[in-house]
Amino acid sequence: MNAEPQNVLDYRGDHTIFLVWNFKKDQEIGAVFQRICALVINLNNSSDTRFPDSGAACVMGIGHDAWLRLGLPEPLPKELANFKPIVGEKHTAVATRGDLHFHLKGGSKSICYDMAASLGQLLDPVAVSVEEVHGFRYWDGRSILGFVDGTENPKGDKRAFFGLIGDSDPAYRGGSYLFVQKYIHDLKAFRALSIEEQEKVFGRSKENDIEMPDDQKPSNSHIALTNVGDDLKVIRDNLPFGNMSTNEMGTYFIAYASTFSTVKMMLDNMFIGSPPGNYDRLLDFSTPKTGTLFFVPTASFLKNIASGAPALEAIPADAGGEAGPRPSPGDGSLLIGSLKKESGYE
Repeated sequence: MNAEPQNVLDYRGDHTIFLVWNFKKDQEIGAVFQRICALVINLNNSSDTRFPDSGAACVMGIGHDAWLRLGLPEPLPKELANFKPIVGEKHTAVATRGDLHFHLKGGSKSICYDMAASLGQLLDPVAVSVEEVHGFRYWDGRSILGFVDGTENPKGDKRAFFGLIGDSDPAYRGGSYLFVQKYIHDLKAFRALSIEEQEKVFGRSKENDIEMPDDQKPSNSHIALTNVGDDLKVIRDNLPFGNMSTNEMGTYFIAYASTFSTVKMMLDNMFIGSPPGNYDRLLDFSTPKTGTLFFVPTASFLKNIASGAPALEAIPADAGGEAGPRPSPGDGSLLIGSLKKESGYE
């Protein structure tokens, strides 16, 4: 049976709230996490019924350390690890802690607000909210810098191919790697550039969103360095955010991918450069304040935890990978049963 993915492929959602929660120390978190899984499923089912045309969804990602603390299945997804800083000659992709990430999206702020409030009521006793970013669609999909964002996103059936894990990790088929960064822009410095110079930073025209020919595109332009090949893409769900009074204007970069190595390649090109030293010029005007890798398990995974069943079904040895995975002994906090026992593995 194919696992049901969480809603990472939908195009819709002009309003968002991005949330990062970290668990408190010395707290029993298993029971709350089980209720959170049930709530995420409930929020999505309710949104589909009440607002079927809004694209409303709640997508949850889990960080590496939280995965281990919760006693979730091992082996872990193959590329789930704590993100490590990427240090270039001038700019650094920082690494920050994140236990749970929630991507709340919909056709109105009201839907996102209510979902965030419901999650907060459950999490507040055992976790701390460390990031809350309210994103919005800016004109025709532009960032605050004025350029269209996400032009190279996969379309149609290709979204599932690039956004969801396939046979390379059969136990986690239908899941997705989620990488996020909160960027703050120096709008004053960027707007001081001529339009021509701004276009060289991005590698495309500002008004019409037309990519420069390769012989005219600067090698340190954003597009030149982040386009690592037509067979290596991710799903970007970036949205701008802004606070006029504090002059905190930026972009919440959010990428869903079938493999984190693709994202890592893009980040290396941006911050270290290709070749080294030829870093992404956009970083002279955009500073990352966060950087965290999460794993988005399938909706089926969440439903299993919510019901007290094993999170994953046993994967036969002839299904394209090793049999398993099995839950780690952990601290038994989730009480979701023993996959080892039920699948006959000893």
